[in-house]
Amino acid sequence: MARKPKTIITCAVTGAIHTPTMSDALPYTYDQIAEQAIAAAEAGAAILHLHARNPETGMPSIDPDDFAPFLRRIKQSTDAVVNISTGGSLTATIQQRIAPAKTFSPEMCSMNMGSLNFSFHGLAGRYSEWKFDWERDYVAGSEGNIFRNTFKDIKEAAETLAPDRIKFEHEIYDVGHLYNLRAMMDQGHFAAPIFLQFVMGILGGIGADVENLVFLKRTADKLFGDQYRWSVLAAGAAQIPLAVTASQMGGHVRVGLEDSLFISRGELATSNAQQVAKVRRIIEDLGNAVATPDEARAILALKGGDQVRF
Repeated sequence: MARKPKTIITCAVTGAIHTPTMSDALPYTYDQIAEQAIAAAEAGAAILHLHARNPETGMPSIDPDDFAPFLRRIKQSTDAVVNISTGGSLTATIQQRIAPAKTFSPEMCSMNMGSLNFSFHGLAGRYSEWKFDWERDYVAGSEGNIFRNTFKDIKEAAETLAPDRIKFEHEIYDVGHLYNLRAMMDQGHFAAPIFLQFVMGILGGIGADVENLVFLKRTADKLFGDQYRWSVLAAGAAQIPLAVTASQMGGHVRVGLEDSLFISRGELATSNAQQVAKVRRIIEDLGNAVATPDEARAILALKGGDQVRF
């Protein structure tokens, strides 16, 4: 009997786009983030992609002190791979953004491979009342922000984190970011096997449709040959359809409330675990097997959960 293909599910638990007004399910306290991350792992997520929040206001935070409480609980309760974001702010310096990864030395962290107009200001018009005073201006203000990731920024992050042997989730928002990564690999900053996360459907980046996914994959094949592994995250309504498509193309998948607040069109998800369970069920029904954390470590050549600092 042929072995079933292994699909890694990543769950992005809270992110830095959505705000508490948008969904009661969005976690922002330490307890909520820990509980939802653990439940997502139990539902089948091998990797947990984590941002932090101010536990009083729900505002996105890149302060290492806001990561520590839930990182320890997650480590104690699950064997899932922890992936710490180095995004989290459209206005902070690269050293500020990588401070949590430098502090805690996770097995993985994100690495955005180019600058772009990263905007979600359209969400501001959907709500007339907000739970917290900061929310509306934060969302509306994204219209004027550039998510800066210059070659110098990427080099600085790579060199700073290199001693910790952290595997990067290279976030690819458009096809040019693949060429940026190829150039950085040629300069010796990243070693194979690399892990690509095709980010689709963010305003300012590539659109979330199958034709674009095929184009990204074809370009990655040309640039990296067999030296890469890949996954897809699609924003909003495209989340589950493109995740399933990626799984059938030999890729891996990412879901979570960072990327979409919904479980189906017009219906808010009740938790991250609900999204993980849904995509797992579909993937398994189509003949794939969901990778365990240790299988994900082997596929991505990770250093191991005993090498982190939390």
